[in-house]
Amino acid sequence: MTNWNDKAKRLLKSELVKRGVSNSDLALMLNEIGVEETKASIDSKISRGRFSACFLLQCLMVIGCHKIEIEDYESQLLMVAEPYEPYKSIAK
Repeated sequence: MTNWNDKAKRLLKSELVKRGVSNSDLALMLNEIGVEETKASIDSKISRGRFSACFLLQCLMVIGCHKIEIEDYESQLLMVAEPYEPYKSIAK
């Protein structure tokens, strides 16, 4: 089952890391376009993984992210999962 909040959180964090943008930097960049956020409010939103799509788009825009790739965690898990084999009891 997909945890969408976790997926959004990982996406935003990875894009910030790729560009070397800290949460303090992000707060300043957002303030420059009229979005009033503090480092503390950004820390809180990202750590919870609960933020609006509007906030996500604002963040991606100010850091210069024009394309994103959404990872498919479920298919990756299926590729590495062990095949199902029922347990065999040891005959005595």
